[in-house]
Amino acid sequence: MTTSMTIAQAAEATGLTVHTLRYYERIGLLDPVGRGDNHHRRFGPDDLNWIAFLQKLKSTGLPLRAMLHYAQLRRRGNTVESVSQRKALLQAHTLAVEATLAELQGNLQVLQQKIALYGELERQAAVDQCTAVAATP
Repeated sequence: MTTSMTIAQAAEATGLTVHTLRYYERIGLLDPVGRGDNHHRRFGPDDLNWIAFLQKLKSTGLPLRAMLHYAQLRRRGNTVESVSQRKALLQAHTLAVEATLAELQGNLQVLQQKIALYGELERQAAVDQCTAVAATP
C-alpha cells in the first residue's frame, strides 16, 4: 500500500505553502503530481524526497534557474550525459557553497574576536571603576 498526501498535508510536511507546491509543479520543478479519484493532487514519498532535495539546493543558494535545469536533466533519466551534467552542476555548486562557508567562517572569527575584545574592555572598565572608587577619599 502506497501512502500519499494531499497538497495541504504535503505543504505541512515540507514547510512550503500550497501555492509554492503548485508553482513548482507549474514551472516544471516538480514532475506532474499524481491525482486521486477526485482529481486532487496526491504527493507520494518520491515527491516528498524530491521536494526535500530541492529545499537543500535552495537553502544552499542554488538559483531557481539552475534547479530547473537540474530537474530537466533528471527527467532525461540516468543516461551518461544526464548523470554527468547533474554531477557537474552539483560539483560546481558544492565549490560555491564551500567558498561561502569559508567566507562566513572568516566573518565569524572576526565577530568572535570582537566579542572577546569587548569582554576584556568590560573587565578593564570594571577594574578601573573599582580603582577609581577606592581612590576617592
